[in-house]
Amino acid sequence: MSLAGRNAVVTGGASGIGRAIALRLARDGADVAVLDLNRTGAEAVAREIAGLGRRSLAVETDVGSAASVAAAVERVHGGLGPAHVLVNDAGIADFVPLLQMTEEVWDRMLRVHLKGVFNCTRAFAPDMVAATWGRVVNMASVAGLIGGPGLAHYSAAKAGIIGFTKAIAHELGPLGVTVNAIAPGMIDTPMLRAANVPEEIIRHTTERNPIRRLGVPDDIAAACAYLASEEAGFVTGQVLSPNGGAAF
Repeated sequence: MSLAGRNAVVTGGASGIGRAIALRLARDGADVAVLDLNRTGAEAVAREIAGLGRRSLAVETDVGSAASVAAAVERVHGGLGPAHVLVNDAGIADFVPLLQMTEEVWDRMLRVHLKGVFNCTRAFAPDMVAATWGRVVNMASVAGLIGGPGLAHYSAAKAGIIGFTKAIAHELGPLGVTVNAIAPGMIDTPMLRAANVPEEIIRHTTERNPIRRLGVPDDIAAACAYLASEEAGFVTGQVLSPNGGAAF
């Protein structure tokens, strides 16, 4: 699935799923801008991409800030050129029961996930419309489909991303741009391990999963590579959920 000649932007690309996606798109031929609040991590991934023979760029970005995203667009245009592929992967996670959840915790979750997807899609979509070709891939979650205890804020944000994806697919499809979402199951990433998810939930998820393992970032990168490819030109407004059979 060649992306030769395409420029990709991956938010949250400094680690975990985002890093795996950035490297996979580079292996498929894209030049990749890595946007992340973690500048050091983004620069490390950009060096990995350069080692694959692709152009790369690391941009420190707060996706929840429209001004920060606008500055990132200028950096991407100056360093790589117009964006053809946007992967909205930037995110945070924590496990907080509703009765212990503060307004600040709720607002931060929606700011990073839902507002971040809005900010970045609105900022980079004009490049794709101008080219009459583009791919937007939004990272949702199986939690946005079925919920989960301690995840009211996360589930709401991810469900919002799914609704946003379907709405924008209607708007951008006639202009040559597809918009899809990936809703991963539980993936073994640094973010998962730092999210205070009880070990019994991780164990229970693994035991009831027909595949009998947690997912790994490359599982999601493979799904993203398809949705970003030329082969997925007739796929839009869809939610692909690689979850090992944990949710059907």
